[in-house]
Order: sequence, then C-alpha cells, then structure tokens
Amino acid sequence: MLTMPDSPTTTQTPVTPKNRISALDALRGFALCGIIFINIPQTMGMFTYAGQLPDPLRIFFLGRFYPIFYLLFGVGFGIFLRSAAKRSTRPRVFLLRRFAALAVLGGVLHLLQPGEVLLPFAITGLVVLLPLSYLRGRALFTVAVSLTVAGVLAGVGGLGLLPGLFALGFALADMRVPESLDGRRRHLLILGAAALVTGLVTYWLIMLPLPDPAQIRLGMMLSLAMACCYLALFLLLLRTRAGHALSWVLAPMGRMALTNYFSAAVLFVPIGTALGLRGSAAWSTAVALGVAILVVQAVVSSLWLRRFGYGPLEWAWRCVTYWRMLPIGGAANAGGARGAT
Repeated sequence: MLTMPDSPTTTQTPVTPKNRISALDALRGFALCGIIFINIPQTMGMFTYAGQLPDPLRIFFLGRFYPIFYLLFGVGFGIFLRSAAKRSTRPRVFLLRRFAALAVLGGVLHLLQPGEVLLPFAITGLVVLLPLSYLRGRALFTVAVSLTVAGVLAGVGGLGLLPGLFALGFALADMRVPESLDGRRRHLLILGAAALVTGLVTYWLIMLPLPDPAQIRLGMMLSLAMACCYLALFLLLLRTRAGHALSWVLAPMGRMALTNYFSAAVLFVPIGTALGLRGSAAWSTAVALGVAILVVQAVVSSLWLRRFGYGPLEWAWRCVTYWRMLPIGGAANAGGARGAT
C-alpha cells in the first residue's frame, strides 16, 4: 500500500505552485509532434525493408526532436529534485522511485515499441543523474557539456547523446535557466544562429566522401545542431502573436507528455499493422497516421486538463514517487514542480 513515509522528518505532500513554465510544456509538446513521425516507420520496420527514409523526414525529422526531449526530461528531473529537497531530508529517495517507476513503464512499452526511450531514460537517470545531483552550478554544467561532446565523439548513435543532454538539462534547471526564459531573447537568438551555421557546415561536410566513422559523428552533430536551432526558434516564436495559439495547442500535450508518448505506441502499433505498414513503403499513410494521432492527442489533452490537474500516467507516476495516493486535482490546482514532467 502507498502509505509508508520515508522518514519522520519527511513532508509527503508535494508542492503545488500556481503556475507552470508554459514554454517548457509547449516545447515538450512540439518535440512529441516531431518524434511520432520517426517512431511510426521505425517501429513498423519501414526503415529496414522499404529502403531509405524519404528526404523530408530524413532531413527535418530523423534525430532532430529526440535531443529536445532528452534535454527537457533532464530539466524536469532537476526541477523536481529541487522541489523535493524543500520538503524532505531525503529527496533522492523520491527521485529513485521516480526512475524505478519509469523503468517499469518503459519495460511495458518496450513490448510494443522496441527501441523506445523510457527505459533508457530510467537507466541513465540512475547511472548518471543521481551521482551528478551532488554537483552544482558550473561544475555540473562542465560535466554535462563534456558528456555531450563525448556522446558525439563516441559515434554510437542517438542514444549516445542521452547522458550528456540529460545532465545538461539537469544543470540548466540547477542554474534556474528555465525560470528566466522570458529575459533570454538575445541568448536564444545567438543559440539559433550558431546552431544554424553549425548545421549548414556539418551538412556540407556530410556531402563529402568521408569514411563512415566520420559520417556517423557528423550526423550526430547535425542532429544536435538542428535540435538546438528548432529549440531556439520555437521559443522565440512563442513570443510572437502566433505564440499564444501554439501554446494553446501544444502546452496541454506537453503537460501530458508521458501519457501521450505511451499512448501513441498503443495507437499506432495496432492501427499501423491493420493498415499494412509493417515492412511497407507507404510513407504517406504513416505520416497521415501520425497527424491523426497528434490531432486526437491535442484534443484529448486539452479536454482532460480542463477537468484534471494531471494526465493519467503523470498522476500514477506522482503517486508512486511520493508512495501515497494523491488527488488527481482539478485544472485550477495543476501542480507539481514547475515544468517537471
């Protein structure tokens, strides 16, 4: 039963701030929208049996959105740990439970979607973030950047970026960067411009007849550069007149990121199989399926959060984290650590 406290000095009730960091929610929803267009063909075996990914998906989607997702999960865990430390003498116990619950959920999802990221998230959290949580400020940021560079140089694929970007998001949360996004327009412009130039140069190098090891590392660098460019441009776009509409659609999806990521596979695996996507070259059908699922998730997320404070999996995750039954809350009482998943 979820009733035992961690210690006599632990306050079990989670803090419920009035306002979330809506830009992080919208950015998380944006990342989900890009990820599904790669997850569907990858899970359905369309890469292996139907030749290369079409150029628009390969250039603008493949490996471009997962780095944002990695970074945001690191940010969320950092915000969560800081919040937990205010009400418990053993905040890492909460984080440990959080990773354990994520591992179980990832293991279940792996049965439907081999190669999913929730299980690697949990393992990376336990192996990388828990030890790094004892560092602070510049030391944490330096280690995070070093891990990210090492991930690119290792050339082991997209998951090679996970430890570094997890740690980088964790470091940014520790330095309270998410709370100061409104005052960082210049920094976002610099990041976007630098990422764009890096991406263009890297793409030009990829077109050269370089050996495969170099191509793999350049490909990872291109993914990271384009992800940074997308992130900066999206956060800047939120400041425009179109930003309110974008946030209205995407922020609810981002608040329910865990539910939406999990439910996407629950939907596209059986539907994609029924549509004959397995091992096919029906790219337009795969894209149409992704769009349809995103529309459904946008509508359901908005309607759900009008009544409840958390998505269903987010609420269950919180209950396991705090090891007690918590109210799912109303829309006006949506809480948790600001911007945490």
